[in-house]
Amino acid sequence: MRTPRPSGVTLIVAAVVAGWLAAGPGGAVAAGLLAATARRQLRARTENRESLAAVDGLAEALRTLVAGLRSGAHPAAAAEAAAEDAQPQTVDTMRAMAAAARLDGDMATALAGARTPALATALARIAKAWQLAQRHGLPLADVLDAVRGDLEQRTRFARQVLARMTGPKSSAAALSLLPVLGIGLGEAVGASPLRMLTGTGPGQVLLLAGVTLLCAGVIWSGRITSQVALR
Repeated sequence: MRTPRPSGVTLIVAAVVAGWLAAGPGGAVAAGLLAATARRQLRARTENRESLAAVDGLAEALRTLVAGLRSGAHPAAAAEAAAEDAQPQTVDTMRAMAAAARLDGDMATALAGARTPALATALARIAKAWQLAQRHGLPLADVLDAVRGDLEQRTRFARQVLARMTGPKSSAAALSLLPVLGIGLGEAVGASPLRMLTGTGPGQVLLLAGVTLLCAGVIWSGRITSQVALR
């Protein structure tokens, strides 16, 4: 049986308590900011990976759907068949497409409500392609296959850019640790910066201000190096 993982709020509260014990009120707020920033960055990376995986699964389901259409199946039946072999996060999408095709409903409405912007963009492209094929009498299989190819190309490009951003992200992480190195050097030469930061009022203010600027820099650099969107 798997042990449940602590929630993000629990970790932040634990960081606040540890910061209070180590450095007083300023340390508590600073530790909370650091924990919240780390949680935000990790969640952003996880959402990015899950978003790309969801679009990959959608493209694979479209491949099955197109194959069914080219074999002569009705769009609803082809979508149902694609749902049977689709990844878990794509099953509901394929079933929604099947229901809309069977009832001649609005495909854009059926595919609304995606959890991530990238997936919402991909579904909007599918809905628009479906509507254009119906409106102008175009082969639905060919139109959806073109959308599938476009989605695969975009996810491939996004992964290439993310891989190339590894170096800049590492540099940003190293730069964010420089203040810690400075404090360590200060302790080494006997300046006692930790005693000043944790034991005096001005030091508490400086500690909080420094950590706030550090967190803002981490978030800012993370946004710059993660501007990879499926548009």
